[in-house]
Amino acid sequence: MAGTVQHTELSSRTARKRLPTGRQPHWQALVRGKVHLGYQRHKGDPAGRWVLRRYIGNNKYRVEALGLADDDAKANGVDVLDFEQAKDKADRMVAVTNGGNDKIERITVRQAMKLYTDYKRSTGQPVSDLISRSRVHIEPVLGDLVVAELSAKRLRDWLAVMASAPAQKRPIAGKAQWRKAASNDEEVRARRSSANRVLTMLKAALNHAYDEGHVANRDAWDRKLKPFKNVDAARVRYLSMVEAERLLNASDPDFRLLVRAGLETGCRYSELARLEVHDFNSDAGTVHIRKSKTGKERHVTLTEEGAAFFLERCAGRGGSEVMFRHADGSHWQLGDQGRPMREAVARAKITPHISFHGLRHTWASHAVMNGVPLLVVAKNLGHRDTTMVERHYGHMAEDYVVKAIRADAPRFGTPSTVVPLPRGKSKRPVKDRLAADIER
Repeated sequence: MAGTVQHTELSSRTARKRLPTGRQPHWQALVRGKVHLGYQRHKGDPAGRWVLRRYIGNNKYRVEALGLADDDAKANGVDVLDFEQAKDKADRMVAVTNGGNDKIERITVRQAMKLYTDYKRSTGQPVSDLISRSRVHIEPVLGDLVVAELSAKRLRDWLAVMASAPAQKRPIAGKAQWRKAASNDEEVRARRSSANRVLTMLKAALNHAYDEGHVANRDAWDRKLKPFKNVDAARVRYLSMVEAERLLNASDPDFRLLVRAGLETGCRYSELARLEVHDFNSDAGTVHIRKSKTGKERHVTLTEEGAAFFLERCAGRGGSEVMFRHADGSHWQLGDQGRPMREAVARAKITPHISFHGLRHTWASHAVMNGVPLLVVAKNLGHRDTTMVERHYGHMAEDYVVKAIRADAPRFGTPSTVVPLPRGKSKRPVKDRLAADIER
């Protein structure tokens, strides 16, 4: 056990001003010999900073910064803290156990996931995918583990097992259903890519707990835990123009409208299912997506044919009406598109199978192949930059790139006096070959 330290009065700015400045902090014990709140101010600095120190054994401490002290600025409870705020933040970083005196970090992974879910919900971000993946992949295995006790090896083992397990299908009667185990390179890539998405969610939740002061260290997952590499470049499945026409003809009448909307916009099914009549702007020829997968809005620009389709669909209807409905008038709900899409694909004899999301790939693929700039495609799809578009569709823009370079790339004149050297090997010395070329 480490030795005791001298208790210093830190609660008032007046008392802190009287303390010597320098690299050495002044400490106040929160748990004797184990946890200390410190104040440090370097010479010449107008304000000091709060630090938390914890004993980790072998006469060693771990020190973390809490924030600036309110020496020359008003405390805001975030990055400028008064004494009580600094003490409260330190206490939240070391939860009290039933033992009484000892204080250790006890927030679990399940609690961290709930805190992160509540935070995203409070900011208006969608959480359904986060909740479902957490319940299936994170909480059953890691939920009861203490975040501070997680190791990089434990998380790597969890990631490897998840990536090798069969993919889950939609539950039936509340019971989990599983697909067959991956049997080829593409299926292995897909499982690893899916595992990476779950890992991203877990890391975001654990980092949120760290940012909120519930955990003091994040090395186990932030620096030491890496996702699978080179697994996100999925093989894009899209329809040819002929296949798209066959799919439209093979779809049920009410579902055909959704398919046509997907082909005209490249929007996700959930975005189309939420559309209301007033989301279509006939003057601008755009569709307003008020809430996307990332929670951000965007305006999707339509072609003349696309604008005519939406105009016909919205003519004479009230602005607040849902744009697309089932034949019985009910709304399209999450997952309703699966069965009619499978049936339409089967009737249209389209192989291999394509999901409704493939309509988004179809719009983007043909747009890129027709020469639409990647930045424009990214904007219509709702991506913040061209990274995703380049990854999935960049190779389709080769013809457009060739045309653009040959049309507008700089040209440099070749000197007419340059005589190309003859090809092939020769046994004559280089000097003799050059002399012969000059004589010619």
